[in-house]
Amino acid sequence: MLKTPMKKLLFILVLLLVFFSMNSLFATPSSQQVPPTRAQAVLGGGCFWCLEALFQKLPGVLSVESGFAGGTTKNPTYQQVCTGSTGHAEVIKITYDPEKISYNQLLDFFWRAHDPTTWNQQGADLGPQYRSVIFTTSAQQQNAAEMSKKRAQAFFEKPIVTQIEPLEKFYPAEKYHQNYYLNNRSAPYCRAVIAPKLQKFHME
Repeated sequence: MLKTPMKKLLFILVLLLVFFSMNSLFATPSSQQVPPTRAQAVLGGGCFWCLEALFQKLPGVLSVESGFAGGTTKNPTYQQVCTGSTGHAEVIKITYDPEKISYNQLLDFFWRAHDPTTWNQQGADLGPQYRSVIFTTSAQQQNAAEMSKKRAQAFFEKPIVTQIEPLEKFYPAEKYHQNYYLNNRSAPYCRAVIAPKLQKFHME
């Protein structure tokens, strides 16, 4: 027979085994924990203030960040991009849930949210920084963008001039550009340009 101290030790070991077994039973293994589904798209179609305000309203869009892409100057400032000499376009980086909104749905809205038939221009905004462009992050996005552009052409009399090219680098714009419409609703540009577009799409 086991001596009393040995019995106590065995009893403690059994309790520990039961405790850890229960924890493993009810705990979700880390390998089975699925992180939130996220994907990104980078689009340019004129002033990023306008596109940002529109895409923020779409269900399934998690966040929108204004910035610059497609140029040669590293870490460009807004003032530098405005000269049109850096090669960058004003763009938005959209983080979205592909289970709620697809890349193709984002592109379908993109064609309606701006005029893709004007070269380096959106309304009164002139210059290469305002060009219509899709920056892709994968071969799948590249193919989807090309196909979407072909489909969209049926809705425009003039040729679509939107450029489609791989994204090399996205540079976030200065902090005061982020959430511009939400923070500056009474600004002249917001009242004259952004608000009417939101109303057009019944987003405000």
